[in-house]
Amino acid sequence: MASAPEKATPRLNNDKNTSPPPSSSSWPDSTLDPTRNRSTIASTLISAVDSFSDPPPAPNSTPSTKGITVMTRAQTCHPLDPLSAAEIAVAVGTVRAAGATPEVRDSMRFVEVVLLEPDKQVVALADAYFFPPFQPSLLPRTKGGPVIPTKLPPRKARLVVYNKGSNETSIWIVELTQVHAATRGGHHRGKVISSKVVPDVQPPMDAVEYAECEATVKDFPPFREAMKRRGIDDMDLVMVDAWCVGYHSEFDGPSRRLAKPLIFCRTESDCPMENGYARPVEGIHILVDMQNMVVLEFEDRKLVPLPPADPLRNYTSGETRGGVDRSDVKPLHILQPEGPSFRVNGYFIQWQKWNFRIGFTPREGLVIYSVAYIDGSRGRRPVAHRLSFVEMVVPYGDPNDPHYRKNAFDAGEDGLGKNAHSLKKGCDCLGYIKYFDAHFTNFNGGVETIENCVCLHEEDHGILWKHQDWRTGLAEVRRSRRLTVSFICTVANYEYGFFWHFYQDGKIEAEVKLTGILSLGALQPGETRKYGTTIAPGLYAPVHQHFFVARMHMAVDCKPGEAFNQVVEVDVKVEEPGKENVHNNAFYAEERVLKSELEAMRDCNPLSARHWVVRNTRTVNRTGQLTGYKLVPGSNCLPLARPEAKFLRRAAFLKHNLWVTPYARDEMHPGGEFPNQNPRVGEGLVTWVKQNRSLEEADIVLWYVFGVTHIPRLEDWPVMPVERIGFMLMPHGFFNCSPAVDVPPSASDLDDKEIGMPAKPSQNGVIAKL
Repeated sequence: MASAPEKATPRLNNDKNTSPPPSSSSWPDSTLDPTRNRSTIASTLISAVDSFSDPPPAPNSTPSTKGITVMTRAQTCHPLDPLSAAEIAVAVGTVRAAGATPEVRDSMRFVEVVLLEPDKQVVALADAYFFPPFQPSLLPRTKGGPVIPTKLPPRKARLVVYNKGSNETSIWIVELTQVHAATRGGHHRGKVISSKVVPDVQPPMDAVEYAECEATVKDFPPFREAMKRRGIDDMDLVMVDAWCVGYHSEFDGPSRRLAKPLIFCRTESDCPMENGYARPVEGIHILVDMQNMVVLEFEDRKLVPLPPADPLRNYTSGETRGGVDRSDVKPLHILQPEGPSFRVNGYFIQWQKWNFRIGFTPREGLVIYSVAYIDGSRGRRPVAHRLSFVEMVVPYGDPNDPHYRKNAFDAGEDGLGKNAHSLKKGCDCLGYIKYFDAHFTNFNGGVETIENCVCLHEEDHGILWKHQDWRTGLAEVRRSRRLTVSFICTVANYEYGFFWHFYQDGKIEAEVKLTGILSLGALQPGETRKYGTTIAPGLYAPVHQHFFVARMHMAVDCKPGEAFNQVVEVDVKVEEPGKENVHNNAFYAEERVLKSELEAMRDCNPLSARHWVVRNTRTVNRTGQLTGYKLVPGSNCLPLARPEAKFLRRAAFLKHNLWVTPYARDEMHPGGEFPNQNPRVGEGLVTWVKQNRSLEEADIVLWYVFGVTHIPRLEDWPVMPVERIGFMLMPHGFFNCSPAVDVPPSASDLDDKEIGMPAKPSQNGVIAKL
């Protein structure tokens, strides 16, 4: 790719595509083969020269009328598609075969196998000629036309491997060259590109380890005796949740793989929906060596009676608790008899004027790639390269044991994607649904599939806009419809739903829905706790917070290879008394460019309506203002802990709501890649920004930290009703007028001569102010 040109005078962004993409009507529906017509479409666009390996023309290639080799074999996977089950199997088989000895191979445990995402230039090449949106204008112009390869470079997988024998963690890069051989039962054909041992870390825990830990604790004789003291002989009633130890002292260091389980006890062993979290077991201290699955420390410190069986404890239907379900709710049907308005081609999504790609990783879960808006004859305007939730932290505010240790990193210590589950139509999602499956490796290297893991559907969202002219009595109203992409994961007792909503007026909303069951503690008779809410006899819920980190690799009006974004902070200021404010009512918006990383460590301020704008430094709208997208915070908070709090060693990124960095390939996780038992202070985002790199014109990455403080209520028991938090990305001078208004097609391309045109009625009577 051509390097970014030197900064120039801002230009009006009215670039036209040199070759228009094929009509959307020629793109296959989700029910058809996603590779259909790719060869045909690509062959009309490609002047092919293989710049990767420069081989002679392939035997099955066909010369064009000008004697230029044209690709005839379709590519099967877009560079950003999640790894398929076959690719995961090939990657695992390749790494296992590379083990030096049978003992090493037998000790390999596969924590994560994920796509090694390619550079933007490879993605641009794929999007220009091999896959939709089929836009050659994504690549720079060259003399004599574009020079492109006949095929894309091989896909690569990145594996995190834990050696159970040596307690070592390693990272492997595997090139997936001949995956089709594995699908036919042949030998793997992957190629190890690199491998390295990462010292002094512990990778995330796995579901297999959780099950083994529970069995180990239940078989431990002192534990069984301790449970007998509490009146429990049936180990089938006991639940052992293997929480990571975090890092509170050098004894928690990563030289050992450790867990400090929390214990709960069911009331009935034969009830599949029994809420075991309703009866926490207090006073038992356990430390488990997860490498060798042995109990290292055990102490029955304090006998706290199990909370009595509460008739309200279960979250099943009313009839199972001696009551009745509601009968006054009539059916509500969401019907789309003509089908949905979105189109799906593999993992490529089109809806209204939006298009983007869907990805999925074991750690982050849902990833949104290559977000762009089709803006009339301006064509495809990029908004963001990659959007995802990269970390979440749940610190508890009770200083008593064991609750002070509850500060889970649910992404870095467990994995949001690996804890996702299958969604059910009519319950989790309504309407015309398109589901996507997710493939993962399990701890032993097998491939598992979560069916219906990601949900794509449209939603009615009330009124988009309305206006009534009081003189004529005429009214215009438009309903809002949004496209929603989501997944839901369960991490022990809590459920988290992660949603990305795309709106017709150009907004993107990120939303997290919290529900599930509270993590509780037991009380002595007559006891209360200052740091929690008593919600049932002998039972209390500690206060706690939930923090989420959204990583947004922006690309506002930037083509691949361009780094023309900056971030502006906007605060509303009240004008000082004086001749500029004689009526004492004046206020104005003040902008400040965040020029460097240390300057861009910012917090929300609702008193000044603070928000941030990512704007393009070289593209202007018809009024001469730089085009941009603004981040509008929702409700938010900061950690309610003293600076010396132990969990802030690993979660120092929670100290500010906004961080901004220039893109760097290895800077993906705000607390570092391996936060589990991490002894290093401030690793990750807090360390990166110390470089204080320039942000005045850069490839911008936003890290937005948002959270909620949960003071439990009686109404949060036995299940917590959904609580919603999130933020908005909104166009800010990005469009020449609102996309929500029906305007003539040329409105987005008005030149300077057309500015100031009188109001013009549209065909349907709406007045569109041009």
